[in-house]
Amino acid sequence: MMAADTTANSIDGGVGLLDRERIIAKPGFNRWLVPPAALAIHLCIGMAYGFSVFWLPLSRQLGGKASIACPDGAGVFNALFTTSCDWKISELGWMYTLFFVFLGSAAALWGGWLERAGPRKAGVVAAVCWCGGLLISAVGIYTHQLWLMWLGSGVIGGIGLGLGYISPVSTLIKWFPDRRGMATGMAIMGFGGGAMIGAPLANFLMNAFRMPDSNGVWQTFVAMAVIYFMFMLGGAFGYRVPPAGWQPEGWVPPEQSRRAMITQHNVHLRDAHKTRQFWLIWLVLMLNVSAGIGVIGMASPMLQEIFGGSLIGHPELKFSELNAEQRSMIAAIAAGFTGLLSLFNIGGRFFWASLSDKIGRKLTYYAFFALGIALYALVPWSAHVGSKALFVLFFGIILSMYGGGFATVPAYLADIFGTQFVGAIHGRLLTAWSTAGIVGPVVVNYIREAQLNAGVPREQVYDFTMYILAGMLVVGFLCNFLVGPLAAHWFMKTEEVASLQARSQVAVSVTPGSMGIGRWQLNATSVLAWLAVGIPIAWGAWVTLKSAFVLFN
Repeated sequence: MMAADTTANSIDGGVGLLDRERIIAKPGFNRWLVPPAALAIHLCIGMAYGFSVFWLPLSRQLGGKASIACPDGAGVFNALFTTSCDWKISELGWMYTLFFVFLGSAAALWGGWLERAGPRKAGVVAAVCWCGGLLISAVGIYTHQLWLMWLGSGVIGGIGLGLGYISPVSTLIKWFPDRRGMATGMAIMGFGGGAMIGAPLANFLMNAFRMPDSNGVWQTFVAMAVIYFMFMLGGAFGYRVPPAGWQPEGWVPPEQSRRAMITQHNVHLRDAHKTRQFWLIWLVLMLNVSAGIGVIGMASPMLQEIFGGSLIGHPELKFSELNAEQRSMIAAIAAGFTGLLSLFNIGGRFFWASLSDKIGRKLTYYAFFALGIALYALVPWSAHVGSKALFVLFFGIILSMYGGGFATVPAYLADIFGTQFVGAIHGRLLTAWSTAGIVGPVVVNYIREAQLNAGVPREQVYDFTMYILAGMLVVGFLCNFLVGPLAAHWFMKTEEVASLQARSQVAVSVTPGSMGIGRWQLNATSVLAWLAVGIPIAWGAWVTLKSAFVLFN
């Protein structure tokens, strides 16, 4: 026993503050402290969804109340460096593309490094990139250099998004082998909720910093960088990893069977992408996300163009017949609709991922696709009969499954490929998200334009789009059907897994079992950790519900 203690102490003294060996949990650690640590990071980086709150004030950065238009024929190069005319919203909107392209790329490139370095180091790097990107963007706004914004928040911030997004996945799955879906659902719920908190916070800060000669945007970027950096560091330093061989007290791993599709073995990162199952799940995620993300991007104009004057008590007026004041009124209502969809997106991440623990991951994705096909096909009918309630309900459920797909897929991967490299494998799978970020909006936007050019009335231009999205989900259903257990030759040998886990075993000198780790403890630390993330979530939900209430008022 004394020798073991000496070994552990010598290793602790030889590792850095951020190293994986430093954060191996000791006896008495409460595993329920890990989800709020993950939420602290995801709630911050999830503000990527809420960046549209900056577009309008940034499009008037020089002009103040009205934009200063650039000369006719000025191209993208001029927009990147000009200091004499304002940016267009379409130019600012490229930030979204950069966010999700670099999120997927960073997760795929550095997922393997994360597994070796551990979640604390990855969380700190994510905080430096995301918040450092915000500071670079603040300089870009102050000097009116769009290229600095693209580089700062888009590229560097996008890398922070990727690392921050996958930082807790492997850790949570290892801490909650009995509740994989629920654990990842709690964390990834935070990414969906980031805009729900960040957008109203940004509005508050811009109003607070606004002065006669400034709209307060660059100051808001600096303030949010500082706030987010503190929260993200708190989350990163809250991470702990379980020692090798740990499992919850009293938990018995499920027996491996073809029906359950939960393996007790592990696939190496170098082999995962060589399997048919990886690419089938890649397609499953890409098709589910493509359908949902296309709707998210067009939710506001869709509601306005379909229901027109009926949103303000004038059902006889179509969208094209509304005056400027009436269009402003229905735009406010559509903003409430968008906020309501964000709540469904957030809630779906926790609900569907938790449900997958009961019914299995494959059956959960069957539900996404079967229910989604029916709902996309029914949306045009709800619009034609003029039922706002059904229209909102259908899209609410669709968005809950969009979020649920993100939250369920890490557990799906752990079931198929094991837990040893699940974070890195998940990182590579997120290239499906980057692809969907292009496919979904392109399908929705270009079909809409084609329908309008063909003379289709605005209130009917989305009918064909819904049927196309339903067709994409049919393909996703078939891909999910083809996912099956891996052949035995893909799994790592027991000795190879043991060698990879050796550092953890030596550092803590454990034998498999609970060791008192992971038990729920209601103490000051756990209460403060959950309040730190729970209060912002409750505030964001309240603000969102207030804005959504106008939809039915």
